Amino acid sequence: MKKTLLTACAAISMIALAACDTPAENANEASAENMDDQADAMRENADATADAMEDKADAMDTKTDGVDSAAENKMEADAQAVRDNAEVKADAVEDKADAKD
Repeated sequence: MKKTLLTACAAISMIALAACDTPAENANEASAENMDDQADAMRENADATADAMEDKADAMDTKTDGVDSAAENKMEADAQAVRDNAEVKADAVEDKADAKD
C-alpha cells in the first residue's frame, strides 16, 4: 500500500513539474504573444488605411454609370497593395513568433 501511494505521489509530482515553465520559457511565450499582437495590429492598421484609400477612390468618381475611372482603379489597386504588403510583413512576424514557442 505504501509503495503504491509513494509511486502515485511521485508520478503526480513529476507531472506537476513537467507542466511548470521556466522563467525563460515564460519570457519566450510572452514575447511570442506580443509579436502575434503586433502582427494583428499591422493588419488592422493596413485595413484602416486601405479602407480610407478606397473611400477616397470612391469619392473621385462621382458618376453613377457603373464604370470606374482610371484614378479610382489605381487608388483601389494601391489600397490592395497596402493590404498585401501588411499581410506579408505580419506573416513574417508571426513566423518569428512561432519560432520562439
